[in-house]
Amino acid sequence: MIITRLELLDWRNYARLALDLADGTVAVLGDNGQGKTNLTESLGYLATMRSFRGVPSAALIRDGATEAVVRATVRHDDGREVLVEARLAREGRNVIHVNRRRLARARDLLGVVRTTVFSPDDLELVKGGPQLRRDWLDDALVALAVRHDALRLEVDRVVRQRNATLKAAAGRLGDAVASMLDAWDAKYADVGTRLGDARAHLVGRLAPEVDRAYGDLAGTAGVVALGYEPAWRAAGLAAALAAARPEDVRRGLTTVGPHRDDASLAIAGLDARTHASQGEQRTLALAMRLAVHRLVTQETGESPVLVLDDVLSELDDRRATALLAHVPAGQALITSASALPSAAHIVQCVRIVSGALEATT
Repeated sequence: MIITRLELLDWRNYARLALDLADGTVAVLGDNGQGKTNLTESLGYLATMRSFRGVPSAALIRDGATEAVVRATVRHDDGREVLVEARLAREGRNVIHVNRRRLARARDLLGVVRTTVFSPDDLELVKGGPQLRRDWLDDALVALAVRHDALRLEVDRVVRQRNATLKAAAGRLGDAVASMLDAWDAKYADVGTRLGDARAHLVGRLAPEVDRAYGDLAGTAGVVALGYEPAWRAAGLAAALAAARPEDVRRGLTTVGPHRDDASLAIAGLDARTHASQGEQRTLALAMRLAVHRLVTQETGESPVLVLDDVLSELDDRRATALLAHVPAGQALITSASALPSAAHIVQCVRIVSGALEATT
């Protein structure tokens, strides 16, 4: 798929923008602080209904405005064109339209637009806490099959309810609390097991793709291992919850289950989080994003729009050249504060100054 036209109204530092985009690699250039990332953030928002910077939707609305609008025309590989519009309100609910028809739920937009976003913050996928790797896996599941979004939301809901029951117990396990926990444990054993199984199956498919992508970027294949082996899966989540109940009651929270799991990452047999250099960690993070992009393309038959937000400045020349050489076919937007190397094969150049389109060639 490609995005043929993007329109912004009161989005971040953009009062108004209308931009026609070419198929192929588009360079979005401009000095730091001019709005390059704000532009690419809008594309990511249409795909996931959230900012890849992790900020609330109110922060996406331009100062002084009451709402922001992101509108895009998306052309699929079969020739279909879809008009997508998101209206973000400072107060009240956000509204999503597809082909000028309002969606009952914002998450019904998932799958209409697909993007793969690379950003400097991706280093935290390797260095950061388990939540980031859980989100990476679950976002990949949703990109592959939208139904996984409902499963993820249901897991979150059940954990919140179970935690509320545990907190209200105040460390005492009476008959009433035990009965409520029995009900929530049964529900969590069901949805949590399904999410864990989906993650495990995904990791089995992703592991060779991550290793291949790392080899493409670093020149060394067969060294990366990706795993997902939470202890609770051996005996089952129901048994794990029963065994953990005394500790859960004491602490007032759920201590076992997919909401606390992690994915393991190793390079040459060593934990990438603690033993890899920063260059290796950054390359691995890029490989993780690239692997999901390739898998989604294989599964859906369409390549997501690729966004490389100020990534090249974080890489040495060799890795930057390797990344550009392995940019998948399709539409890609690459932001940079300086001209891109010839290896990028630019088909369109856009220059942004103070939240406005200065030139496009």
